[in-house]
Amino acid sequence: RPDLTTTRGTGELLAAALRHGAARLLLTLGGSATHDGGTGAAAALGWRFLDAGGRDLPPGGAALCRLARIVPPPKGRPAVPVEALCDVDNPLTGPRGAAAVYAPQKGASPEMVRVLEEALQRLAERWRADLGLDLEAMPGAGAAGGFGAGAVAFLGARLTPGVEAVAAVNGLPVRLRQVDWVLTGEGRFDEQSLQGKVVSGVLRHAAAAGTRVAVVAGSVALPPERWRAAGVAAVEACAPAGITLAEAMRRAPELLQAAVARLAERSARQAG
Repeated sequence: RPDLTTTRGTGELLAAALRHGAARLLLTLGGSATHDGGTGAAAALGWRFLDAGGRDLPPGGAALCRLARIVPPPKGRPAVPVEALCDVDNPLTGPRGAAAVYAPQKGASPEMVRVLEEALQRLAERWRADLGLDLEAMPGAGAAGGFGAGAVAFLGARLTPGVEAVAAVNGLPVRLRQVDWVLTGEGRFDEQSLQGKVVSGVLRHAAAAGTRVAVVAGSVALPPERWRAAGVAAVEACAPAGITLAEAMRRAPELLQAAVARLAERSARQAG
């Protein structure tokens, strides 16, 4: 339940890294089952989240509806640089915010989505009142259940597009100038794929290099006119129509191999 899950384990890992002398922290955001704005991680680093009676709130996103005060730890934020890698540009709240877009993917009911939206609004209010930070509309604030904004508030982090950081490490811009095609992938190729996620980053670098882009995805939710307008040259879905999710996951290697083969055959025919 995303109203109860917590990022505390991530905070414990960050604390351990700091104890062992880490000179820089890279925090990767995404694919979480949490929705607590990073407060669980912050609590592991000494931050306190109090209700109107001065009592510590229990972990989880829903409890933030009762948040009355944020108390920083005595030593403040980490003294080392923190970079939070984030592949979405969603704000914290609103129609494109964490609760509206991502909570249902984590199993939230409509009522739970309403509560989590209220909780993050409350958290944003306390950031403004207690820390002097206005993060609610910041691009990427809604990543990982609001941890994007939480990383800035509690860790002093700088949000960086994750795909750009990975591209820089593996030399993607240079490699793209050496090939005709680049093959990238996504679990579900939909509108979010074009809004800061890996596919959109690959598209940007491929366009600069004059390289064609093919996408292989578990399922495809975008019409051809949409992905062509975005610059994608070819798309192939792994899962055939009518297959169950359980079967698709069980047969994933086989289905992926078949999808890439279809894509290669079609490209070869077009080239010939």
